[in-house]
Amino acid sequence: MNKSIAAPNTFGTLDKRLNSPPRLRVLLLIFIAAATVFSALPLLHYFRGGHLFDYKLWYDTGQQVLAGQEIFVFRSGKYDFMYPLPCALFFGGASLLGQGGLIFLLVAINSVAWFCSAKFSATLATGDRRVTNPWVYVVPSLLVIVYIWSTYHLGQPNLVLLALMLCAFVALRAEREIIAGSLIAVAAAIKAFPVIAIVYLLYRRYWTAAASLVVALVLLLLILPAPFRGFERAWRDLEKWSAGMLKYSEAGVGQRPKRSYTWKNQSLVGVSNRLLRRVDADAGSAPHQPVYVNFADLKFSAVNAIIIGIALALGIAFIAVMPQRGMRMAESDAIEFTLLLLLMLMITPLSFGYFFCWLMLPFAIATQRVLAGKGSAILWWGLPALALLALGLIFPRGAQLYGNTFFATLLLFIGFAFELLRCKKERRQPQLVGNFGSAG
Repeated sequence: MNKSIAAPNTFGTLDKRLNSPPRLRVLLLIFIAAATVFSALPLLHYFRGGHLFDYKLWYDTGQQVLAGQEIFVFRSGKYDFMYPLPCALFFGGASLLGQGGLIFLLVAINSVAWFCSAKFSATLATGDRRVTNPWVYVVPSLLVIVYIWSTYHLGQPNLVLLALMLCAFVALRAEREIIAGSLIAVAAAIKAFPVIAIVYLLYRRYWTAAASLVVALVLLLLILPAPFRGFERAWRDLEKWSAGMLKYSEAGVGQRPKRSYTWKNQSLVGVSNRLLRRVDADAGSAPHQPVYVNFADLKFSAVNAIIIGIALALGIAFIAVMPQRGMRMAESDAIEFTLLLLLMLMITPLSFGYFFCWLMLPFAIATQRVLAGKGSAILWWGLPALALLALGLIFPRGAQLYGNTFFATLLLFIGFAFELLRCKKERRQPQLVGNFGSAG
């Protein structure tokens, strides 16, 4: 029996049951329960006087903003707060609620972001914004549930960034470029690396979206802070942030000298440096014995040449498999957006575990293709990727020392690149890009 045909039949009965309104309500209640539990634990730590991870930093930064103090201050050789100024301004307002109120607000926002990420992933995967298969909601969230939990546990905004990026992709499909560019700008104002997407916008000739991104960034970085910090001080804050964060050397990346090349960083930069140079791969913990996992001991310049070469190869591969404008459809666009997210995860200099909640979209598309009988090819790459990710659960430090999460992401990138190439070959006849309703 053809496995690609068997997959929909296997899920057929369950699919019909889950699609009924009562079952959908049950799924929603399960989501609410999971989000409530994830939200309650950071609050429980607060009330019990436990470790608050980044929540404490967000509150302290907010208090500094309210007091008119400097935000980017070197302490122990690094900045305490490493995010762009608009993010600090948000924490200033949120800190008025008190530390417990700030935590409650952030976990509530994270829960909304989780719901929106699941919804937008399903919408992109199916090409239909009204009716989606429940499995396309459930499976992706389950496969990245560890990374979702990390965003709650640590207080990180990467799930919010994912929701903004996916909403931007939906806006691009609906030809609302101003909205799309503005959403990516908001993501970049929270955590800088989503700005990489402007290269894609320019290549795809989304001129309005690219211009919107730039204008929105200027407004967020300089105009928005001016009433609170003054224009000159806002400019100085931007200069200090840029000087501190946009640097890369043998010692580390930005303001993460002790963590840049350790097992926690699963980016191309982090994995390449610890596998090809003799650097301590566990420098973030102290006291400890240095850990080395390098297969070679190359010069820093040689490692950088390899990093640039791999990044260029991935970028060229991405461009090579993109369909021409007239051949684009909802199906190919979803895979194209997936490749963009995977590429961003790999080439951003710092990519810690919680970043990989972004795998929700790839897994949503893989699930949809399996259910539609088109997923046999992607499974050849997706299953080994899942196996690598599972190693991180069994051997959390040992597997990540050797870049299991990075290589899993790379396998997904290769698999979806072949999948997009196949879509392009199947649609040799030019077809106009349509809206979700017609393209789906």
